[in-house]
Amino acid sequence: MSGTLYLVPTPIGNLGDVSQRAREILAAADFIAAEDTRVTLKLLNHLGLKKPLISYFEHNKAQRGAQILERLEAGENCALVTDAGTPAISDPGEDLVKLCAQTGVPVCPLPGPCAAVTAISASGLPTGRFCFEGFLSTAKKSRREHLEALREEQRTMIFYEAPHKLLATLEDFSRVFGPEREISLCRELTKIHEEFYRATIGEALARYRETDPKGEFVLVVAGKPEAEPASASEAQAAQRVQELMAQGLSRKDAVKQAAQELGVSRNAVYAAALEV
Repeated sequence: MSGTLYLVPTPIGNLGDVSQRAREILAAADFIAAEDTRVTLKLLNHLGLKKPLISYFEHNKAQRGAQILERLEAGENCALVTDAGTPAISDPGEDLVKLCAQTGVPVCPLPGPCAAVTAISASGLPTGRFCFEGFLSTAKKSRREHLEALREEQRTMIFYEAPHKLLATLEDFSRVFGPEREISLCRELTKIHEEFYRATIGEALARYRETDPKGEFVLVVAGKPEAEPASASEAQAAQRVQELMAQGLSRKDAVKQAAQELGVSRNAVYAAALEV
């Protein structure tokens, strides 16, 4: 009978956030797979535990994942941890979970700290529907494509970002989402210098052009507002555009004439006509 892979969330800053169940699983596991064994050792020392540790991270996940799976299939139980937060979320643990799923090894997730959920809960932005976008690529093309694909996204969006890349990311946000879009910059979550800065993207850009960002950030960005329905006059103007075009006028001339006849702005008439 195979063992179980336990996904054990670890504190994202405050060691007091480790749960009693996490303590129990770490104590009972045959071994612990850690993103950085030095970081996990500090947590184990805090908990008064001594357990065998092996490293599992982005650059050794293929080889080490196979080794961990072999031990699981032999009946050992493994606790998977990341440096901070929930394993397998924007983390190479995702690949290990997939291996277990493919081979029938049980995976048991524990609830616990997650920076994305912690940030959006206090962001002041809509929480009913949101999407997690993780870290943006450092490659300009991939980064641009990623953000362009989100241009029409109406759900609240969550990103992770390092301080040295924050300004460039805010500039990209301003270009794609516009400087007036609301954003909550959540810094150093659960730590001594925890901060929530709620502003527009433009205001955030101005702030961090003057102040060097410090600490790890979770960026919570408002989704695109739903388009407001056309007013009665705009709808009437749009219908008038259709009539004038049917009489042979070009769209441009029809929009101009309808706007003049009904006293509605040309841009509003054009947008309403496109909707029709």
